[in-house]
Amino acid sequence: QVQLVESGGGLVQAGGSLRLSCAASGRTFSSYAMGWFRQAPGKEREFVAALTWSNGNTYYADSAKGRFTISRGNAKNTVYLQMNSLKPEDTAVYYCASRTAPGNSGSYYYRREYSDWGQGTQVTVSS
Repeated sequence: QVQLVESGGGLVQAGGSLRLSCAASGRTFSSYAMGWFRQAPGKEREFVAALTWSNGNTYYADSAKGRFTISRGNAKNTVYLQMNSLKPEDTAVYYCASRTAPGNSGSYYYRREYSDWGQGTQVTVSS
């Protein structure tokens, strides 16, 4: 099992930036890829971005393309989500997640492909 702890959320004005961090511990060697998801009040949890540890391949939701960047630290235990040009509709709790197996590119978008989850960090974007 991989333990995940998110940080970096907060309140920001529209157009601003935030950088989220996800620290992984435990069986990190079993992690194949990391993803960021978000959940707004009354909505389903949705995919934001993902990154594979082995080759650094990245995947983004359409809503994140051009504004958000997922990246990794030097060690296999930290992943970041740089969020620029934030909009009020980006307001949500952001979760990082780990998956242990590879898959086709479409599989990274699905919650069911991820086995370990953090507790989430709140991001609020004011208009």
